[in-house]
Amino acid sequence: MTEYLIAFNDEWVPDHTMDELIAKSKVTRALMAEMAEAGVFVYTNGGLVAETPVFSVDASSGEPVFTDGHFADTPEHLGGFVVIDVPDEAAARHWAGRVAVACGWPQEVRPFPERARFS
Repeated sequence: MTEYLIAFNDEWVPDHTMDELIAKSKVTRALMAEMAEAGVFVYTNGGLVAETPVFSVDASSGEPVFTDGHFADTPEHLGGFVVIDVPDEAAARHWAGRVAVACGWPQEVRPFPERARFS
């Protein structure tokens, strides 16, 4: 089995009313429950809090140096994601397609490296 990240950039999400977002939330929660029942669900997150302070850390000098704010070349914000554990890319495509339909906006899919490489 391989773990895949299905994620979207907050900038990809068109404007919605609160009622539309609540309706989409119900659909995506049902899909996450279906993923759990199918045994492929690992973890999900609804995105990042936009109103909180952001900081960066760079340890290229050997010591961590913290700077307020995001990197200038990374203005994008993670809108949300789900991690799935599936047998192959075809299964990842299936679930990513279901997520894209449920949300109504694009998704990006990437596999994680095999865990055994890090143990």
